[in-house]
Amino acid sequence: MPRTSSRFFALVFLLPILPARGADPTSPQSDFFERRVRPVLANHCLGCHGPGAAKGGLRLDTRANLLKGADSGPVVTSGDPEDSSLIEAVRRLGVLKMPPKKALDASTVADLETWVKMGLPWPEGPALVAKGSSPVRDPWREHWAARPVRDPLPPSAIDRAWPRTSIDPFILATLDAKGLAPSREAERPTLIRRASFDLTGLPPTPDEVAAFTADPRPDAFERLVDRLLASPRHGETWARHWLDVARYSDTKGYVFFEDGAFPWAYTYRDYVVRALNADVPYDRFLVEQIAADRLPGSDGRTLAALGFLSLGGRFMNNVHDIIDDRIDVVTRGLMGLTVTCARCHDHKFDPIPASDYYALYGVFASAVEPAVPPLLDPPPDTPVYRKFAAELRARESKFAEYVDAKRVELAVSARSRAAEYLLAAQASLSQPTTEQFMLIADGADLNPTMIIRWRSLLERTRRRLDPVFAPWHALAALPDADFASSAASYLDTLAARPESLPPVNPLVALALSDEPPKALADVARIYSKLLQSADALGREHVRRAALEGRAPGPLPIAASESLRAVFHGPDAPPDLAPSAVSNLELLPDRPSQAKLQELEKAVETWRATGPGAPPRAMALVDSATPVEPRVFLRGNPNNPGPAVPRRFLSALSASTPQPFADGGGRLDLARAIASADNPLTPRVLVNRVWMHHFGAPLVSTPGDFGLRSDPPTNPALLDHLAYQFTHGDGWSLKALHRRIMLSSTYRQSSDDRPAARAVDPENLFLWRMNRRRLDFEALRDAALFTSGRLDQTLGGPPFADVSAPPDAATRRTLYARIDRLNLPGLFRTFDFPDPNAMSPRRDSTTVPPQALFLMNHPFLIAASRALAARSEVVAVPDASPRVDRLYHLLYGRAPTAAEMGLAVAFATDPGGGWDRLAQALLMSNEFAFVD
Repeated sequence: MPRTSSRFFALVFLLPILPARGADPTSPQSDFFERRVRPVLANHCLGCHGPGAAKGGLRLDTRANLLKGADSGPVVTSGDPEDSSLIEAVRRLGVLKMPPKKALDASTVADLETWVKMGLPWPEGPALVAKGSSPVRDPWREHWAARPVRDPLPPSAIDRAWPRTSIDPFILATLDAKGLAPSREAERPTLIRRASFDLTGLPPTPDEVAAFTADPRPDAFERLVDRLLASPRHGETWARHWLDVARYSDTKGYVFFEDGAFPWAYTYRDYVVRALNADVPYDRFLVEQIAADRLPGSDGRTLAALGFLSLGGRFMNNVHDIIDDRIDVVTRGLMGLTVTCARCHDHKFDPIPASDYYALYGVFASAVEPAVPPLLDPPPDTPVYRKFAAELRARESKFAEYVDAKRVELAVSARSRAAEYLLAAQASLSQPTTEQFMLIADGADLNPTMIIRWRSLLERTRRRLDPVFAPWHALAALPDADFASSAASYLDTLAARPESLPPVNPLVALALSDEPPKALADVARIYSKLLQSADALGREHVRRAALEGRAPGPLPIAASESLRAVFHGPDAPPDLAPSAVSNLELLPDRPSQAKLQELEKAVETWRATGPGAPPRAMALVDSATPVEPRVFLRGNPNNPGPAVPRRFLSALSASTPQPFADGGGRLDLARAIASADNPLTPRVLVNRVWMHHFGAPLVSTPGDFGLRSDPPTNPALLDHLAYQFTHGDGWSLKALHRRIMLSSTYRQSSDDRPAARAVDPENLFLWRMNRRRLDFEALRDAALFTSGRLDQTLGGPPFADVSAPPDAATRRTLYARIDRLNLPGLFRTFDFPDPNAMSPRRDSTTVPPQALFLMNHPFLIAASRALAARSEVVAVPDASPRVDRLYHLLYGRAPTAAEMGLAVAFATDPGGGWDRLAQALLMSNEFAFVD
């Protein structure tokens, strides 16, 4: 078929009414498909609508693709050929005539009609291929990342003495194949420094280095690794790696009408630290971060895990971008799939249709943030807390009184100015709905939200042929030029009461005939008068019922009750329930918004920072009614296309993915992601852990495991690690660290070997250990630690200034405040990732400002002075022992004779000094790199 006409499909709104499932291959319906339908599709349709063409976005090679339809929407309604544009096309009755060159014979068209009536039976099996072509390969199913994770047999190693863990045979076999051999084992001071930075982000102390070096036990390194994994510093270091993926920030980003800070973002950061220290299984770790609120027994500390979703950027409160960000952090962050590329169209490279994107859109659109986040722990019963709670109640009451007064004011205005709102709503019917963050009062001082509510009323009453508003819609359709005469003609017809006209409220008909309108504004005035009269009757009716001690019930005259219901019935525009609209929508004018901001900020500031304020979890909950998503054609929310169920990705489902059943679907989604049957989740995780230990991942695109990704340098090793992680070690991250770090591969020296470098210059096959530069957090923390100033308190609110001198900001860099829109320049200088998006891998640059920081920044100068003034340094009276102590503190080793001579000469020279020597040692590559 040629490209589908958008004009044609704009007239058709077709949805399949039967699930897209295969038929029993032995059934008569399947036999009918095989004999009567499959040959027609293969011979006449797939040339233009097969895997290699898909004109108009329509593919007819599988039932799922048929039901998916074309760019402009579905083309077939299962069970109803008369409501199927595909049948209309093969009948050649409309704009489209298919096939374009020669019509199908009548019996073939009849077969297709019968097939649609039967419910489109299509037996499970390979996709159709065009006549004369070979079967089409499915690149995704053949892709290395999509294959099921299996544990390959370890290769036979030539050097059987070298392997220590199950990792080593895979590395050794690759080296053997390249004619390479592994490097010698690193010396113990190097090993403990490497392991200490890897697992805790801090250097070892001189005493720790001495104890490990002197430990004669054969399992000394295993004991060291276990000790470091048990350290609370371990969770802090690996939490920072995770926070890069989670795009952690303490601020919201682009917001207009609310406080820009996330006051309790740190509770999510502390959750990650706690979970990693406790070695929470990774599958549970993921489920908690996506759906902790759906898990039984979740307390406030577990609910803090939901910060993974809720701490993303706010994009001026554009809900579509917020949801897109959440889809991205879940799919690309956890599975290495760029699903958000399918927001506007099917993914160009990976098998991710737009319907998959909007299936997940529905999941996250069904989650809302509670107005008041839950407490992390039960509040303490102390005088300080009681005083805090009393002040909070007072501020909340003041805020609520203001909002309620505005709601009443708006409701009264909506009734008294009904004529103006009716006219404005009618005029807006041809305009797209305004996004919430754009709601500002117009020149007539009408509330934009109230206009939208009156507009919704007009839309509903037009569809239902409502008796009250049937005359309005008829008169609103008249041309302005001869409105009076056309209206008179309509009213004459209305007075005759023909059966062809929809029923009309008699009070409306009488009012219009008594005062024939000359313009639509007259009609609006008449309606306003009728509605206000009915409202007055209703108030009197309620008053009398109250005096008589009975329930009021409806007005005795049905026509009056119908008019009264316009102001007071379900979804009535003036009836603003507290949950009907947001506070912002009540206040379209700038002065009111400013007052609302002032009162709201007073509440939020006190709740977050008032003396005695308890911490809260950045939680999400499912909305009462889950969103039923539709595909937004071209990504435009004002152009909804076919409906899709909330479900998992089709590319990761063995068959048609089933709709999620638990609430909005987050728990079902989380379990699908954290499943051992999901081939991506464990591969992505072990690849990133490997990257942080070796400086380079096995898959060089850690955020993209799709068809455009680079293949692993050692595919068998990647699968072995992933399989053992899920099946052997119970998703234990600490077991994964041990498996990697106890290997002979990890323990290699980083010394260069020119002959090996000539074969593998990038060390892709790990013939030696990579020398790695410390990230900024480890560099800053190490300077604090070696200078004796590091505050090792776990958790809590962030400190403000990461570049403050050590005596002013002594906490680990993990606890520095992250401002999404104003990231400190020091962070940017050292390649800290942009918190506006998830970052699976940091850039690594070498730029002059990095050296300038080490030479001139007050932080390094103060750290150098503190290091030189440490008691264990100044307590040594002689220059040589003092230099020796500095070297052990910074590098974990003694200086060479040449280094000792230079250092003593510099420290004792009037142009040098101990402070400057300490700074020179802190500036060295040996301090900033790990061998």
